[in-house]
Amino acid sequence: MYDLREAQSVAFLLLSEKYGVDRTAVIAGGKGIEPERHSEFLSDIERLAQGEPVQYVIGHTYFRDLKIRVNPSVLIPRPETEELVDLIVSENKGALKILDIGSGSGCIALALKSAMREANVYALDASPEAVATAIENSRLNRLPIHCVASDIFHDPLPASGFDIIVSNPPYVRESEKSMMHANVLKHEPHGALFVKDEDPLIFYRTILAKGKAGLKHDGKVYFEINEAFGEAMLLLFDQMGYAEGRTLKDLNGKDRMASAVWRGRF
Repeated sequence: MYDLREAQSVAFLLLSEKYGVDRTAVIAGGKGIEPERHSEFLSDIERLAQGEPVQYVIGHTYFRDLKIRVNPSVLIPRPETEELVDLIVSENKGALKILDIGSGSGCIALALKSAMREANVYALDASPEAVATAIENSRLNRLPIHCVASDIFHDPLPASGFDIIVSNPPYVRESEKSMMHANVLKHEPHGALFVKDEDPLIFYRTILAKGKAGLKHDGKVYFEINEAFGEAMLLLFDQMGYAEGRTLKDLNGKDRMASAVWRGRF
């Protein structure tokens, strides 16, 4: 399933994060797993052998400087999403009101709250299980945010007067499933990953429409996007009446982020 180097990385991650056995101890033949946990360890190995991501087996991952609980109801945060948070933090300061739509584990909302302590942050998701996970992560990291169960397609925003709306919505087209790693397809929530080919910008369009009422004048939107959507996002910003639309590349040189400003039509 993995090449040798990746398999070793997964194994050592499991040993250190869940069982407290570090790489040095393994190599040196030192302290190993307590005998009473051997059956648990073998069960974990079987889960890994079935392709379950090691982060789900461990029960957490790391996002920026935060420990984030994850489970099959939420996506495992990706490094490129950290770049989106870095962008927002670098461009905004102060006691801002921020809404994260499709928050999943709450990683974006919590990372923003951690970096911008004066901010009033809302985390919204349609999945009650995801909202419960975000609440758990809020408590774990001692970062107070408002976690809201709400469907962006049918419900109004939980408040108005936002300075920033951010979202990493589903953006992988159904036709791109064949390009995904098998363990992602089998174990991570499809509703948080995939969008229909016929209307791949539906989440962005809906959020931008809601943003007209939810954002302050000069409020900003920030998105993570499919690398194939760059030009389409710029056109959508223009069609929806947003100003200063732009796309930005991630560390791999791919169009991965987009932002714009709401000034309204006068």
